[in-house]
Amino acid sequence: MKSNTKPSAGVQELIERIRDEGVQAAQSEADHLLSDAKRQAAKIIADAKAEAEVIQAKARDEIDAHRTATLDALQLAARDTVLDLKSRVISRFEEFVQRLVVSATRDEQLVRNIVLVLAGRAADEFIQDKDIRVRISKALLGDNTLKEEGRQAILALSSDMLREGIELVPDHEVDGGARVQLVEDRLEVDLSDRAVARLIAQRMLPRFRSILDGTE
Repeated sequence: MKSNTKPSAGVQELIERIRDEGVQAAQSEADHLLSDAKRQAAKIIADAKAEAEVIQAKARDEIDAHRTATLDALQLAARDTVLDLKSRVISRFEEFVQRLVVSATRDEQLVRNIVLVLAGRAADEFIQDKDIRVRISKALLGDNTLKEEGRQAILALSSDMLREGIELVPDHEVDGGARVQLVEDRLEVDLSDRAVARLIAQRMLPRFRSILDGTE
């Protein structure tokens, strides 16, 4: 009996040792696998976070770039709108000045006075005996829209001046005032509505622009 018990106990111990060693090995392997899995999971999470941060940073950069481009486009559009508005206002101002000048310089009495000055003291002191051609609006010489007495005054004046070397010539480019030409000298003094309007605009536009810009 005793001889049979000892081998049985030894086998049991061997089995238990093998079992314990197997459990330990399995546990160690499991721990190792778990540790590797944790490291891999941590790496995946870290990589995912890093990639997400890169994507977020790129998205922020793109959003900032789009925002900057949009603001620049809006500022450019606003500037162009202001410049276009200023240009239109200045153009309307020039047209307004032109209308006022035409209205003032188309007055037959004004043109008559210009011719009288040329035929009087100015002719004696500066022009003397030179032939003068005064180009005036066709309306002043033949347009029935003028008052009849005014038109007759211009026509009568023309008849008087012809005897003194002054010729009144209708000019479709002149709406008001007159263009005075010294025939032989090929010299012209432009007193027409366009010249007067241009002179007034040159004097007034800089200040008008300053008012539009808010500097005055």
